[in-house]
Parts: sequence; C-alpha cells; structure tokens
Amino acid sequence: MKIGIIGAGHIGGNLTRRLTALGHDVSVANSRGPHTLGELAEETGATPVPVAEAARGAQVVVITIPVKAVPDLPSGLLDAAAPGVAVIDTGNYYPRQRDGRIDAIEDGLPESRWTEQQIGHPVIKAFNGIYAHHIIDEARPQGAAGRLALPVAGDDTAAKRTVRELIDEIGFDTVDAGGIDESWRQQPDTPVYGLSAGTEGVTKALAAAPRERPAAFRA
Repeated sequence: MKIGIIGAGHIGGNLTRRLTALGHDVSVANSRGPHTLGELAEETGATPVPVAEAARGAQVVVITIPVKAVPDLPSGLLDAAAPGVAVIDTGNYYPRQRDGRIDAIEDGLPESRWTEQQIGHPVIKAFNGIYAHHIIDEARPQGAAGRLALPVAGDDTAAKRTVRELIDEIGFDTVDAGGIDESWRQQPDTPVYGLSAGTEGVTKALAAAPRERPAAFRA
C-alpha cells in the first residue's frame, strides 16, 4: 500500500522502518522539513516529503504528532489522498507535560474525536499505547506464542478493517475497542495504556477503564 506518515519521532520512525521492511511505499514528513529526514530515508527507503504532500495518493495516513500540533496541519491535507483513506491517530493528550490545556478534551471529549474535528476526517485510534521499540522488537507472526495485541477504536468500519489488517501484517493481534466515543478506554493512564498482553488481557483492560480522566492527565 501507499502509506503517508506525518511525524518521524519514536512511533513514526519505527512505523516507517517496519512498514518499509514489509514492502509498503512509505512517504514520511515532519515539521522540520524533508531535508531533516535524510538519515531515516537512507535507512528505510522511505520518501521524505513536506507535510502537505504526505497524504498524496495514500491509502493509509498515520498522524503521529503532539496533540497540540494537530490544528497546525495544512488545510486540505487529505484532499489528495486515495478514496476511502484510513487515517490512524496515535496521539495522546499530555496537558501538563507538553500540550497545554485543550478545553474540549478537559470537558470530556475523547482526544481522538477532537483530532477528527480538527482535520475534518474520521480517524482510527491505534498505536497510542505501545512502546515505540515494541513495534520492532515484539512483532510476531500470526498465531505465534506471546503475540501482543493492540486496541483499535474507530467509527469507519472499512477503515478500521484496513488498519487491523495492517497491524496484523506488522506483527500484532488487535482488539476492537469500539467507536471513537469509546476511545477514552485507551487514553493515557488507563489499564490498557502501555500494557503488553494478548487479546484476552487487552479486552479485560479495556473493560476495566474508568470513565473519568486521571488527575495526572488533566490540565
């Protein structure tokens, strides 16, 4: 598939490494410009592009940037993407450590629903609670013992299926975590956040999530 990755930090960089290794056509962008991505491009064969070009022709777009930076994404970012593009949001709201106060999220809006509103397109929430190095180190073939599972939330059934199939190819099982209005179950400091477990453990952790955002993750 043609995949655009916006953000080349720990998660974005390792997704670039894993997806190019699997043979996907990956374009990668960051806020500093393509000239800063030469090392990653040389290592992986990914194509460094400006943010505004990252989604061009893409069947999957991964947005893996600080939540506070989402409103700064270019207008019409997804206009040139492939029809039915699946957009993955890996973001987490860290008001005290990084993002500052976002009133709508503080008032109870799930952070990925807020991201949808900023970009004007449905998202699939995934990869937000995995340690970045696990994307490389913990990938396992389908059916392998000890294979980890990741929660995946979203409203677009077709896009969610695409993302779950891609995660399976990367090397992880998935658990359907419901729609975006249920994606609070995988936000920071919930039982599933950072959990290394299979499908049964992830399913139980999602069910055990408290609805109120933990105090440490409020402004």
